[in-house]
Amino acid sequence: MPSVLAIAAHPDDIEFFFAGAMIQLSRRGWDLHYMNLCDGSKGSTTMPPQQCAVTRLEEAKDSCRVLGATFHPPIYADMEACYTFENLRKVTAVVRAARPSIVLTHSPRDYMEDHEIACRLAVSAAFSHGMPNLESDPPVEAFMDPVTVYHAQPVGNRTPLGELVHPHLFVDETDAIDKKVEALACHASQKQWLDESQGQDSYLQTLRDLSRQIGQLSGKFEYAEGWRRREHWGFCGPDDDPLREALADIIVDTRSA
Repeated sequence: MPSVLAIAAHPDDIEFFFAGAMIQLSRRGWDLHYMNLCDGSKGSTTMPPQQCAVTRLEEAKDSCRVLGATFHPPIYADMEACYTFENLRKVTAVVRAARPSIVLTHSPRDYMEDHEIACRLAVSAAFSHGMPNLESDPPVEAFMDPVTVYHAQPVGNRTPLGELVHPHLFVDETDAIDKKVEALACHASQKQWLDESQGQDSYLQTLRDLSRQIGQLSGKFEYAEGWRRREHWGFCGPDDDPLREALADIIVDTRSA
């Protein structure tokens, strides 16, 4: 069974930006793996950090069950994200354990550094999965199969400086949007936080709005996710494009337009 590993920054990022592709891959027989690098401990205006981290860990596990994915725990606290060799060893262990053909992660340029650092760690771990001289933490044997990396759309479909980002692939999630919302609803502690910190009147409606915006960009789908394939050097073959191949019946590929 082929597998896909989603590596995101915070609890609820996978649900906002990755879960549509994951649901569609699952329907086609793929094994799902789910990892948030941050523990979510600072994502509240009402709970102290330890309580918040425990609450959000359970919410993420609940969401993971909705998606039918294997859960991999976080490795650092909110706002403590750093690109270090110690963190790379931990993420490499997860990549090796999951043995994915596809790694889904954030845009290299996004609205906050936690997303960008998660992206860097995911990319480096996808690269180092086949390096037997790099000992992961915990130790997991390296494997040599190709791993193709795909980047989600940045928040708002724009870089931090406002440039519009156009996906390579639009994945139709119209028939998956309700399950995606169900998964996000598991993160109930985030409603107040997102309302107060980012002006979102309803985080569930925000998910639908973001997906509808990408659907409009596709020119075809009501709801969609956008993905960009990272170049192949050191990761996979030059023509490897497993996300496009697996979901060929529900994508718009802008590179072939």
